[in-house]
Amino acid sequence: MKIKDLVKHWDKHGRGRLTRDAAYLSLADQHHDRLQKLAALYPMKSTQDLMRDLISAALDELETSFPYVQGDKVVAYDEDGFEIYEDKGLTPQFVALSQKHIKRLKARQLESVA
Repeated sequence: MKIKDLVKHWDKHGRGRLTRDAAYLSLADQHHDRLQKLAALYPMKSTQDLMRDLISAALDELETSFPYVQGDKVVAYDEDGFEIYEDKGLTPQFVALSQKHIKRLKARQLESVA
């Protein structure tokens, strides 16, 4: 999700699974002030919800901004038959780490249900 899409998202709904882990942070005065103004615009959203959505959107945007670094291995061919090389940049590492942590979170959720 892009930052610019957040307002549309907030206007429609909130969804997704939440982790049980809490995160606490201190904001600069100017950012705290902006967050309070945003909370006034969306009184049905808590400041925690707004911060979660902002951080989620920023992380999604960050992931898509990692530069592609061409590797040596051909992993596919496009519709014109040209070779597509593996990405040796940060994206595959980030995806692998994300999958690892999602698996760990799901396992913890299953443990808490049992």
